[in-house]
Amino acid sequence: MTGKALLFINGVPPKILPAFRAYFLISCTDGAFHYLKEKNFPLEKLDFISGDFDSHSGIDENIYAEKFIYTPDQDKTDFEKALEILLERGAKEVDVYGASGGEMDHFLGNLTVAYKFKDVLKITFFDEFGSYFFSPKNLVLEDVKGKIISLYPFPMTENITTEGLNWPLTNENLDILTRIGTRNFALENDVKIEFERGGLLVFLSQVAETEL
Repeated sequence: MTGKALLFINGVPPKILPAFRAYFLISCTDGAFHYLKEKNFPLEKLDFISGDFDSHSGIDENIYAEKFIYTPDQDKTDFEKALEILLERGAKEVDVYGASGGEMDHFLGNLTVAYKFKDVLKITFFDEFGSYFFSPKNLVLEDVKGKIISLYPFPMTENITTEGLNWPLTNENLDILTRIGTRNFALENDVKIEFERGGLLVFLSQVAETEL
């Protein structure tokens, strides 16, 4: 396997579950464990369930108790603690479902956690609208013609240049307080993004602009 892990956390559950064969580790936080049961997820495929388990009781918890990893540290979120476990177990990439929706402070907190790990884990979030992730300094997006691509500085992005977008950038700066790059779209199949310093959050829509 390639070192790619799958993680479910306690936001809005995915409507369609991803294909499991792409992952060498499959995990969830204890809050996500509840919605996975409701969606008839094959719980035996979980490698671990992490959290404080305050809300857990019942037959499923007893059957899969050996997969529970107790993480009581209240100074870290369940998402952060799950990422630490995945990193320790050799993950290099993590696909995350359930990070958005619900209370927005949780969503923003999840982005902050992902930013902390961006240099050691390639984290990609998925929801019903598309995917989003922190970009490396050199990125090529393939087969994206017509799709909406938003570039969001986190909190700033210096000397960014893009190719293939409707509104290109050439050695320009983005800043969360003065200028962001949302709701752009791809004119070409491949889009190139380069920048020198800072953080850049990329949002990629599921569908082309003409389908919206």
